[in-house]
Amino acid sequence: MSEPTAEQPAAAGAGPLLERRYFIDVARPHLTPAQLMAAVQADVPRFSPEVLADFRKKNGDDDALQPGDEFSIKILGPWNGCVRVTDVSATAFEFITLEGHPEAGRIRFETHCLDDRPDVLRFEIRSSARSRDGLVAFAYDTLGGGKLLQEATWVEFCQRVAAASGGQALCHVVVETFRHDEAGHVQHTRHD
Repeated sequence: MSEPTAEQPAAAGAGPLLERRYFIDVARPHLTPAQLMAAVQADVPRFSPEVLADFRKKNGDDDALQPGDEFSIKILGPWNGCVRVTDVSATAFEFITLEGHPEAGRIRFETHCLDDRPDVLRFEIRSSARSRDGLVAFAYDTLGGGKLLQEATWVEFCQRVAAASGGQALCHVVVETFRHDEAGHVQHTRHD
């Protein structure tokens, strides 16, 4: 039996730390947060745009998600990589990137109702990552191609989850980025 692939946390990466958040609010969903998350956990590849990020489960049951499961991801361009499930709950799950992935970090998927609007469900994706190395940082951040592909992937993922909820999306997917540079400065951008 081969050794498991090493995890690639953000501290192992290069370039600025990017905390990104993608979310969409849905009014009057037909599913509870737990029911919607169960649907996502049962078939993660269904929610990802295959042409941009094709998820294939390498390890684990096909119809369930558990810590230790792994996915290989064929990413448009030369950016293929693998992730491992590190946390699963009724309303969330989290991946960490594995050695060789273009990013070094974590990404969390979560559903919940808004505190001030219990009839509104929010699906959100939060990531905290750096590029794997200087070359990826240059292609991702300086040239911008990787950033655009990643954003398109997670925006589409959010839209597909919102559609699966059976409710009415209240707005476009909101994308928020906190860029932490090596000098400790933080730059915040937000758009929808």
